[in-house]
Amino acid sequence: MTRTLYEIAHARTGDKGNISNISLIAYKSEDYEILVREVTEERVIKQFSDRAPSKVTRYLLPKLHAMNFVLHDVLDGGVNDSLNLDMHGKSLSFHLLSMAIE
Repeated sequence: MTRTLYEIAHARTGDKGNISNISLIAYKSEDYEILVREVTEERVIKQFSDRAPSKVTRYLLPKLHAMNFVLHDVLDGGVNDSLNLDMHGKSLSFHLLSMAIE
């Protein structure tokens, strides 16, 4: 069964310079294993291929039923250097939540 990630999780974002981090939090603890299995660094790189991240690191937070992704070089130089405000903050988290999962 294919679903969209936002059906089982929500996200929070932050940015510093040209680096964005996206926390992905399962609504239900039993869905955390689905996140671990389905939302890998490779899938996040593919999901953000149009932004061409130079590096993506995933940090697992099992006690919180969450994970955090740090995406390097995805903000057009950072908030102060970029005219593209749509690619900061919430829009990046929504893009991740639109990922299809099994």
